[in-house]
Amino acid sequence: MKLVQQIGSDMDWNTKENRQLIAGILELKNANEAKRFLRDLMTPAEIKEFANRLEAASLLSSDMQYNYITETTGLSSATIARIAKWLYGSLGGYRLILNRLSNHHHNSSKLRKGLSLS
Repeated sequence: MKLVQQIGSDMDWNTKENRQLIAGILELKNANEAKRFLRDLMTPAEIKEFANRLEAASLLSSDMQYNYITETTGLSSATIARIAKWLYGSLGGYRLILNRLSNHHHNSSKLRKGLSLS
């Protein structure tokens, strides 16, 4: 319940529209479906913005400096500071995804190595 209160403190996740958005995201089954949905949902600029935010979180988690992240992503230092706040904050959404992406990458490279040896 505490997590719901924290997530909901600045956002009403219980509106019909927000519940539908979350349910829709959870229905995606593969990268192709995700690409199609995100392209229909957002403009190319919005997709780039969100991709850059995730990259900034990844770079922050690797202890990169703000000026490098700004140059690499084009995000403002204020946006990077906000991402850092959420990255190291109590909800852990960025950390969750970065850990899963890291584990997925680690497992994929193991599989590739295994396939190349056969």
